Amino acid sequence: MTLPENAYHWPEDHWRARVNKVRAGRRLMPPWPGGAKAALALSFDCDHETFEMGGGRSAVGRLAWGEYGRRAGVPRILNTLARHNAKASFFIPAVSALIDPGEPRRIVAEGHEIGVHGWIHEVNGTLTPEEEAESVARSRDTLEEITGQRPVGHRAAHWDLSDDTIRLVAEAGFLYDSSMMADDSPYELLTDGNPTGLIELPVDWIRDDAVYLLYNRTPPTRPTLSANDVAQVFLDELDGARAEGGLCQLVMHPFVIGYRSRIAILDKVLSHARASGDVWIATHAEIARHCAKALT
Repeated sequence: MTLPENAYHWPEDHWRARVNKVRAGRRLMPPWPGGAKAALALSFDCDHETFEMGGGRSAVGRLAWGEYGRRAGVPRILNTLARHNAKASFFIPAVSALIDPGEPRRIVAEGHEIGVHGWIHEVNGTLTPEEEAESVARSRDTLEEITGQRPVGHRAAHWDLSDDTIRLVAEAGFLYDSSMMADDSPYELLTDGNPTGLIELPVDWIRDDAVYLLYNRTPPTRPTLSANDVAQVFLDELDGARAEGGLCQLVMHPFVIGYRSRIAILDKVLSHARASGDVWIATHAEIARHCAKALT
């Protein structure tokens, strides 16, 4: 059946099927360990050179921009995390890991988690289901071969999900996904109305450094807030999670937050969390495993 271009004329069975393709199921909020009021999940998307290459481009200057995240950003992030004795999750396109295998090895050696973030930061919506399944499998295998750590978490590059992404990730046996935005709190993912057992640790643009700080020519984006302003947004999100007993999940990029004038954002968030004394700072995998208890 050919559907009308004007959504006003879509039949009910069509729009219901679209809404139910992937949906939020049960909210998974068991009490946090140690009586903590909130959980803090820090994540870093190590796109590096694949930020450019994933779109089919390879401009020399933009590849260098990605390389900055590798050479300067990641070391500053790791040093900051170490000062606060905090663990985090790093989502890494497989090609980024292949360019410099030493980086993901250092990340794992320092006790952090690695997660799947595509093969070359490709757009899932441009792939066939077979290609997407292959990307998920070989990206995961490549990261495991390099680091010895089998990824249990998945984050779609660009947060772009095809109709098949969540089904494929669940069928591959991942513990969790972190690409969707239906809640602030963790929840179980449904596909076509059926529980998948896959836990979602939701992201959102408001908790992403690139929204506020990224300079980009194509598509044209410009920084909208200062580093201090962004730090305040993240701190307000953390305090909101503490007030609600919830999860504060943050997404950062080494080539965005890794500059000298911006790494203080991470330091301020961690300092506040430690000073509060009631925040559980954990990797996405640790939080997902804890939330999985509510499934049983």
